[in-house]
Amino acid sequence: MNILAPISSIMTTDLITVNPADKLSEVQRIFSEKRIHHLPVVRFQKIVGIISKTDLLSFLKGASNHGKDKSYMNSTRLNNYLAEDIMTSRMAKLEPTDRIDVAIEVFKENLFHALPVIDDEKLVGIVTTYDIIQALAKKQTI
Repeated sequence: MNILAPISSIMTTDLITVNPADKLSEVQRIFSEKRIHHLPVVRFQKIVGIISKTDLLSFLKGASNHGKDKSYMNSTRLNNYLAEDIMTSRMAKLEPTDRIDVAIEVFKENLFHALPVIDDEKLVGIVTTYDIIQALAKKQTI
């Protein structure tokens, strides 16, 4: 992998997103059905936040519920809270022309594992630590 290549060469462009007003039950459904760990939150193609699977699990853990009422309590909370209630709204962003080494540096210095890629304020992709590992693994097999 050439770490000086643009981030567009490894980013994911087939995006699954939610709206800030979507219920957390929809967020949970997406995480359950898709093989993703980060979900961009967009309003009119502009990114306004991101939700990680860990964010959702932490939200569910936050309710001190036990026993048989746990399932009911989780269902109630998932249907009454919105994506905007748990999304991270202050996030680093990259542009498609930013180099891969920039993403690596951001990941190294921070505790998150996904970066939205924007072009003219429009979400065009996402790059994760997994994308970088996958690109490195491809290089090793050649």
